[in-house]
Amino acid sequence: MNKYAEILKNHFGFENFRGIQREIIESIGAGHDTLGLMPTGGGKSITFQVPALAMEGICIVITPLIALMKDQVEHLRAKGIKAAAIYMGMTHEKVITTLENCIFGDYKFLYVSPERLKNELFQKKLIHMRVSFVCVDEAHCISQWGYDFRPSYLEIKQIRKIVPHAPILALTATATPEVAKDIQKELEFSEERVYRMSFERKNLAYKVYKVSDKESSLKRILQAREGSTIIYCRNREYCKELAKKTNEWGYTSTYYHAGLNNNEKDDRQNQWQKGNIRIMVATNAFGMGIDKAEVRTVVHMGLPDAIESYFQEAGRAGRDNLFAEAILLYDGNDIRTLKKRVNEYYPDKTIIRNIYDEIGCYLQIAVGFGQGLRREFNIVDFCAKFGHFPTIVESSLKLLTKAGYINYSDSDEPISRLIINVKRDELYLIKSNDQEKAKIIEALLRLYTGLFVNLVPIDEMLISKKTGLTQERIYQVLRTLTQQHILTYIPKKNIPHITYTRWREKKEDVIIPTNIYEKRKTIFQKQIDCMLEYATMDDYCRSRFLLNYFGEKIKKECGQCDICLEKKNTPTLLQTLKSTLSNILTTTKEKEDSEIEIIKKSILNQIETAGGKVHPFALNTAEYDPNHVKQAMKDLMDDELIRMDENLWICLRKKGK
Repeated sequence: MNKYAEILKNHFGFENFRGIQREIIESIGAGHDTLGLMPTGGGKSITFQVPALAMEGICIVITPLIALMKDQVEHLRAKGIKAAAIYMGMTHEKVITTLENCIFGDYKFLYVSPERLKNELFQKKLIHMRVSFVCVDEAHCISQWGYDFRPSYLEIKQIRKIVPHAPILALTATATPEVAKDIQKELEFSEERVYRMSFERKNLAYKVYKVSDKESSLKRILQAREGSTIIYCRNREYCKELAKKTNEWGYTSTYYHAGLNNNEKDDRQNQWQKGNIRIMVATNAFGMGIDKAEVRTVVHMGLPDAIESYFQEAGRAGRDNLFAEAILLYDGNDIRTLKKRVNEYYPDKTIIRNIYDEIGCYLQIAVGFGQGLRREFNIVDFCAKFGHFPTIVESSLKLLTKAGYINYSDSDEPISRLIINVKRDELYLIKSNDQEKAKIIEALLRLYTGLFVNLVPIDEMLISKKTGLTQERIYQVLRTLTQQHILTYIPKKNIPHITYTRWREKKEDVIIPTNIYEKRKTIFQKQIDCMLEYATMDDYCRSRFLLNYFGEKIKKECGQCDICLEKKNTPTLLQTLKSTLSNILTTTKEKEDSEIEIIKKSILNQIETAGGKVHPFALNTAEYDPNHVKQAMKDLMDDELIRMDENLWICLRKKGK
């Protein structure tokens, strides 16, 4: 038994490596820059944890996921392995102590975010660490041609100047051949070295259905299946609404999106992972770094922007290698919405320049000033004052960030802070009267110093582990103690910020480079087109389509997607009958669509004739099918051609309103 196999068995309890794990481990162990392409659930963590334990020194693991950092550090420590993480929310003293331990304490792993690499203190301490190698998780984020480009990842190659001897191991579950090449280029690989594990998931059945009522279809799906489920939605409010409905249907359900506070996120995630909640209704903010093997079903309530994100989200089903399903439900509105998304994400450059100029006015920063200034940015208030749609503003902010004019952050993780306002003797009276308060106060006094003097950063997750109470309950108790003036608790919150990375320019001098705008817009359009092709095709194996997209050319069909099952189960005669019926239905549908288009034109003409505004009862649509009229109105609303004013009159929507 070689050293890697011995570590695998002794520390992780596995007898054998899976797929390409051994090849990746041996490559990085021999000092080669290495890129590993492995599907979700393919065992990426083993590929860096095993060689790190076999090599002298410490492995620096770079990941954007704080939840993953904490989770993996906890698991490694439980196995007796020295591991640490540095993340936003730690005190300066705690950061220094952690870094010193990594220099002198024989630690094997240090988890950091890519943003941390720019920190001067970190760089100075890193010089004194004996680094075995650097592991870059979610490596596709470094590619400007990938679906989830993050500018902070471009800083990673700077680490090579600080520890030039350390090879780099890059890992990702979603990379096309083009993105794989770009990862190696951006990380300055000494030579091309890629190990690809097949992305095929033989236990996962991909199914896509165009439906007229997605919620009714979802209800039938849940009734016919058992086990843990993730339901992905695009809209935060709809997540909340759908979680409420699934609870009303008799299922244990909750929702998750980026707008929740961190206590709520952690509590809901933990409840779902423990199996106390069957269904998680979520935006794409949920899932990365979540290791729950027994998810039986992933349902998408609409069309994602890209095959990459869909594949990664769908791949969270069946990580235990037992049969699972990834089901996508969509309707005609989803197709129209997806087609509009290119212009929403890449608005005209004139609009971007105007928004840049208006932000300067809104934040009261003069032209030629502002470099290094950081300001809170209320996007809702800004949109109301300047007449913009939030999607257009957010897209413009991201493009301006990539162009280097500002840094827009909509997902900060600030620190909760707390100070005790009463004397220590008074606390004992409180502790004797309330058991929950006693537990929390005791944990605070044991974990932190200086609480009677200054506002001290605290971590609700750590307090939760010490007390056995949920983070949500800790939040509620601390708020109660604040209202009683016993202490002052300032919970962490997510507030968008804008930082000027250079002085404010005149809007006409703002340049959005071709590689940031035109090239990425073209790539995004291709991603949209591929997603639409995947959803609407009816004669090609879905698994085969996905594998081909990621450069894995196979001819074999999966035999279990909706298309394969239909081919397998439909006799030739029935196919003929179905085709005949389809033609009849298509003709009927064409007539229906034609009437809806006529109604839409009629409504617009009537509103325009009435001076741009008309009461609903004044519309002349009696000659048409009421259902067609209802659909026509919905289409006009969705396409933002009409709107309802505060008096419920129908108005033509003016540009920018």
